[in-house]
Amino acid sequence: MLKFKFQLWAFAQLLKREIKHNPDCARYIAGKRLVFQIRTASNVRRQYLIGDGMLRSAAGLTANPQFTLNFADAAKGFTILSANDSQAAFLRGLGSQDLTISGDFSEVMWFQGLIAFLRPQRVISPYDRTTF
Repeated sequence: MLKFKFQLWAFAQLLKREIKHNPDCARYIAGKRLVFQIRTASNVRRQYLIGDGMLRSAAGLTANPQFTLNFADAAKGFTILSANDSQAAFLRGLGSQDLTISGDFSEVMWFQGLIAFLRPQRVISPYDRTTF
Protein backbone atom coordinates (compact mmCIF):
# COMPACT_ATOMS: atom_id res chain seq x y z
CA MET A 1 0.00 0.00 0.00
CA LEU A 2 2.85 2.40 0.77
CA LYS A 3 4.32 1.83 -2.68
CA PHE A 4 1.02 2.82 -4.29
CA LYS A 5 0.68 5.93 -2.09
CA PHE A 6 4.17 6.98 -3.13
CA GLN A 7 3.33 6.29 -6.78
CA LEU A 8 0.30 8.59 -6.62
CA TRP A 9 2.36 11.37 -5.01
CA ALA A 10 5.25 10.87 -7.48
CA PHE A 11 2.80 10.92 -10.38
CA ALA A 12 1.82 14.47 -9.43
CA GLN A 13 5.47 15.53 -9.11
CA LEU A 14 6.33 14.12 -12.54
CA LEU A 15 3.37 15.86 -14.14
CA LYS A 16 4.31 19.17 -12.48
CA ARG A 17 7.82 18.87 -13.86
CA GLU A 18 6.52 17.98 -17.33
CA ILE A 19 4.15 20.97 -17.32
CA LYS A 20 7.01 23.26 -16.30
CA HIS A 21 9.59 21.97 -18.79
CA ASN A 22 7.54 20.78 -21.77
CA PRO A 23 5.77 23.58 -23.67
CA ASP A 24 3.50 21.05 -25.44
CA CYS A 25 2.31 19.72 -22.08
CA ALA A 26 1.80 23.25 -20.75
CA ARG A 27 -0.30 24.07 -23.83
CA TYR A 28 -2.28 20.84 -23.36
CA ILE A 29 -3.46 21.90 -19.89
CA ALA A 30 -3.78 25.63 -20.62
CA GLY A 31 -7.31 26.77 -19.89
CA LYS A 32 -8.30 23.36 -18.50
CA ARG A 33 -10.09 23.01 -15.18
CA LEU A 34 -10.32 19.44 -13.91
CA VAL A 35 -10.75 17.86 -10.50
CA PHE A 36 -10.30 14.10 -10.24
CA GLN A 37 -9.26 11.49 -7.73
CA ILE A 38 -7.68 8.07 -7.53
CA ARG A 39 -8.66 5.70 -4.75
CA THR A 40 -8.78 2.10 -3.60
CA ALA A 41 -11.36 0.15 -1.64
CA SER A 42 -8.83 0.05 1.23
CA ASN A 43 -8.80 3.84 1.62
CA VAL A 44 -5.76 4.91 -0.38
CA ARG A 45 -6.98 8.27 -1.67
CA ARG A 46 -5.45 11.15 -3.62
CA GLN A 47 -7.08 14.12 -5.34
CA TYR A 48 -5.74 16.19 -8.21
CA LEU A 49 -6.68 19.65 -9.44
CA ILE A 50 -5.67 21.03 -12.81
CA GLY A 51 -6.32 24.74 -13.20
CA ASP A 52 -4.57 28.01 -14.01
CA GLY A 53 -1.95 26.09 -16.00
CA MET A 54 -0.86 24.14 -12.91
CA LEU A 55 -1.45 20.82 -11.19
CA ARG A 56 -2.02 20.48 -7.47
CA SER A 57 -2.41 17.29 -5.49
CA ALA A 58 -3.35 16.36 -1.94
CA ALA A 59 -4.10 13.25 0.07
CA GLY A 60 -7.76 12.52 0.58
CA LEU A 61 -10.91 12.89 -1.47
CA THR A 62 -12.68 15.87 -2.96
CA ALA A 63 -16.40 16.53 -2.74
CA ASN A 64 -17.20 16.84 -6.46
CA PRO A 65 -14.64 15.18 -8.73
CA GLN A 66 -15.26 15.11 -12.45
CA PHE A 67 -14.10 11.50 -12.42
CA THR A 68 -12.73 8.90 -10.03
CA LEU A 69 -10.45 5.97 -10.78
CA ASN A 70 -11.37 3.23 -8.28
CA PHE A 71 -8.89 0.37 -7.93
CA ALA A 72 -9.77 -2.91 -6.23
CA ASP A 73 -6.62 -2.66 -4.12
CA ALA A 74 -3.26 -0.88 -3.99
CA ALA A 75 -1.38 -3.73 -5.72
CA LYS A 76 -3.76 -3.70 -8.69
CA GLY A 77 -3.58 0.09 -8.87
CA PHE A 78 0.20 0.06 -8.82
CA THR A 79 0.34 -2.57 -11.56
CA ILE A 80 -2.11 -0.80 -13.83
CA LEU A 81 -0.68 2.69 -13.38
CA SER A 82 2.93 1.59 -13.86
CA ALA A 83 2.32 -0.61 -16.93
CA ASN A 84 4.27 0.29 -20.06
CA ASP A 85 1.14 -0.26 -22.13
CA SER A 86 -1.05 1.99 -19.98
CA GLN A 87 -4.08 2.13 -22.27
CA ALA A 88 -4.16 -1.65 -22.65
CA ALA A 89 -3.61 -2.04 -18.89
CA PHE A 90 -6.55 0.31 -18.22
CA LEU A 91 -8.76 -1.76 -20.53
CA ARG A 92 -7.65 -5.03 -18.90
CA GLY A 93 -8.32 -3.51 -15.47
CA LEU A 94 -11.80 -2.42 -16.54
CA GLY A 95 -12.54 -5.87 -17.97
CA SER A 96 -11.44 -7.65 -14.81
CA GLN A 97 -13.14 -5.11 -12.51
CA ASP A 98 -9.76 -4.31 -10.91
CA LEU A 99 -10.48 -0.76 -12.09
CA THR A 100 -13.81 1.01 -12.23
CA ILE A 101 -14.33 4.55 -13.42
CA SER A 102 -17.07 6.85 -12.26
CA GLY A 103 -17.80 10.27 -13.65
CA ASP A 104 -17.23 11.97 -17.00
CA PHE A 105 -15.58 9.49 -19.36
CA SER A 106 -14.59 12.23 -21.83
CA GLU A 107 -12.46 13.77 -19.06
CA VAL A 108 -10.85 10.36 -18.49
CA MET A 109 -9.90 10.30 -22.17
CA TRP A 110 -8.42 13.81 -21.85
CA PHE A 111 -6.47 12.56 -18.82
CA GLN A 112 -5.09 9.66 -20.88
CA GLY A 113 -3.74 12.28 -23.28
CA LEU A 114 -2.08 14.09 -20.39
CA ILE A 115 -0.32 11.03 -19.01
CA ALA A 116 1.02 10.28 -22.49
CA PHE A 117 3.43 13.17 -21.85
CA LEU A 118 5.06 11.06 -19.13
CA ARG A 119 6.00 8.23 -21.48
CA PRO A 120 9.44 8.43 -23.04
CA GLN A 121 9.31 9.20 -26.72
CA ARG A 122 10.83 6.55 -28.94
CA VAL A 123 13.77 7.87 -30.92
CA ILE A 124 13.85 6.36 -34.38
CA SER A 125 17.32 5.52 -35.51
CA PRO A 126 18.28 5.57 -39.18
CA TYR A 127 19.41 1.98 -38.53
CA ASP A 128 15.94 0.96 -37.39
CA ARG A 129 14.54 -1.51 -39.89
CA THR A 130 10.93 -0.94 -38.86
CA THR A 131 8.76 0.02 -41.79
CA PHE A 132 5.96 2.53 -41.54
